[in-house]
Order: sequence, then structure tokens, then C-alpha cells
Amino acid sequence: MSRFWEEKPLDRLNRDEWESLCDGCGKCCLHKLEDEETGEVFPTNVACRLLDRKHAQCMDYPNRKTHVPDCVRLTPAKLRTIDWLPSSCAYRLVAAGQPLPDWHHLISGSRETVHEAGASTRGWTVSEDDAGELEYHMIDREL
Repeated sequence: MSRFWEEKPLDRLNRDEWESLCDGCGKCCLHKLEDEETGEVFPTNVACRLLDRKHAQCMDYPNRKTHVPDCVRLTPAKLRTIDWLPSSCAYRLVAAGQPLPDWHHLISGSRETVHEAGASTRGWTVSEDDAGELEYHMIDREL
């Protein structure tokens, strides 16, 4: 397979290439809290109700904005302004000229390696429907 992500800039990727770059970690689907005074963002272990927590995939990706109006549709332009994406995010890495990790499916050939490496949300999140107050779900780990 061609390493398209190394051959052209993100804003030149076609839709299939762009979508395939997603590593499937599910971390962008976690709720975050922002300190109103400092702007600092704190991750939680609370997943959007559309996140299939077993597979770390959106259960209705094409229609997600209908169900979750504030869901962010990531684009190359928005990527430059969003600072809460996880440090391991493939979009963030490629934009910074960094290599994809060995567990990324475009490198490993398997969508399971992100989970096997412990780089996904599988196994440690709760649904927003069961969470209660987000303040009680802040996490120490870096996303």
C-alpha cells in the first residue's frame, strides 16, 4: 500500500484517504472539561453515547451530527485550531511531520493493534448515560 500520508499534505487527501488515517482509538469521542479561567482542558473517561465502547467506533458515524450536534467534524483547517486531540492522533502526527506509531492500522495492517497496544478507549470508559457528573470522571492519563 502507498504511504499516501507521507506523500501529500493533509489538505490534498481524498475522502477515503482522510478517513482511513483515523487510528480508531475513540479518544476524540471522550468528554473533556475546560477550566473557564485558564482554558486548560481535562480529559475524562466518559464516552459519547454514540461510541461503541467495545470497538472504539462511532455507532452512527454518517449521522452523528444529527444525534450529537456539537460533534466536531475534523478537517485539515480545524486540525490547526483544535488543541485537545490526543498526542497519538494520526491526524495530529501527520500534520506535524511525525511518523505513525507501529500500532496504527496503516502500518500494522490490523485494526486490532491500536487496542492491543492499549492506545484506544477500549476497556476503560463509561457511557455518558451512566456517568453522572463529569467532574468525578477526570483522568490522569494523557490522551
